Amino acid sequence: MYKLMTPGPTQIPENVRMARSVPCTNPDLDESFVSFYKETCELISRLLHTKNETLILDGEGILGLEAACASLTEPGDRVLVLDNGIYGRGFADFVKLYGGIPEILHSDELTAFPAEVLEEHLKTNHSYAYATLVHCDTPSGVLNDIHTLCPILKKYGILTVVDSVSAMFGEDVRTDDAEIDILCGASQKAVSAPPGLTFVTISETAKQKMRNRRTPIASFYANLLTFEGYYEKKWFPYTMPISDIYGLRAALDGIAADRELLLRHARIGAATRAALTAAGLSLHLNGGYSNTVTVFDIPQETTADAILSMMRDSHGILLSGSFDTLAGKVIRIGHMGANANTADMISTMAALSDTLRTLGVPLHGSLDLLFLEAFKDLSAQQA
Repeated sequence: MYKLMTPGPTQIPENVRMARSVPCTNPDLDESFVSFYKETCELISRLLHTKNETLILDGEGILGLEAACASLTEPGDRVLVLDNGIYGRGFADFVKLYGGIPEILHSDELTAFPAEVLEEHLKTNHSYAYATLVHCDTPSGVLNDIHTLCPILKKYGILTVVDSVSAMFGEDVRTDDAEIDILCGASQKAVSAPPGLTFVTISETAKQKMRNRRTPIASFYANLLTFEGYYEKKWFPYTMPISDIYGLRAALDGIAADRELLLRHARIGAATRAALTAAGLSLHLNGGYSNTVTVFDIPQETTADAILSMMRDSHGILLSGSFDTLAGKVIRIGHMGANANTADMISTMAALSDTLRTLGVPLHGSLDLLFLEAFKDLSAQQA
């Protein structure tokens, strides 16, 4: 079994695995499970600082993104797609799938989406049904400031859909302060539960748009309105994956009890970036760094495949390359959720040092020692 240091799926804590082994009831017939589901949804809402309802859906994180677009998009709707990364522009595919017309607003993919670019665009173009943006675009690791961008959109009366799958619980997310209408998350990233669940928080404004559509939602499984009244009716639109939800609840309880969650992610993210740059490696981004994933460019002396293979076969550690326009160009280290601990990061950085040196890459120091030094310095500064 490999140690997962990828940007999702992440390592799964023992208590989460054990929670999934609890004997199952029948989620369609046992009303106590309906209450358990509702309480779990309410816990997610509290952790994400929102009064909006949360729904847990049976499907990987992509289902939440598609469900948001399916439920909001009507044929002919203009939708603004903020694009500074692969997942950012990927929203356009969902919009087109349901008959919408995506308008892509592109920005530099090596840094956070600038608020001034959005502001300038909206001065003369703001007739949109809704807008989409990604909090952390995992293929590059770029982090966008949702607490600045979403209120700008709302100032023009534009509904907001945010993919925070790779950021939430590793980065600050204050949903109501950011005025987010639909926020999408998933189980397999910083939540550190197994893949298979997505969850969405939905504002009353978004619900009203869904209810007042001119045309029916062109899906059943991706139709967020199918859950309306589930608690009062004691009836789900489909049989819920009960063991997955037991595991998710255990993971969320751990998050709720972790008072240093965001601080630890911030320190580990900063220490990782400091170690890589001190060693002479090049971070892929120029700004907009995430505390859940760090991405560096492939040194000229080697290849992505060579690094990934040696890390896996010689050290038993899985790192990630990337895909699409970044295929073969970068390595991604996932330090989110259960991965965000110093012991695993030190062993990963030591293995990466050995791998790179074996492949002929010159380093200015050992990555594990550089990481530990930076982490200690950051901890002392913030004490």
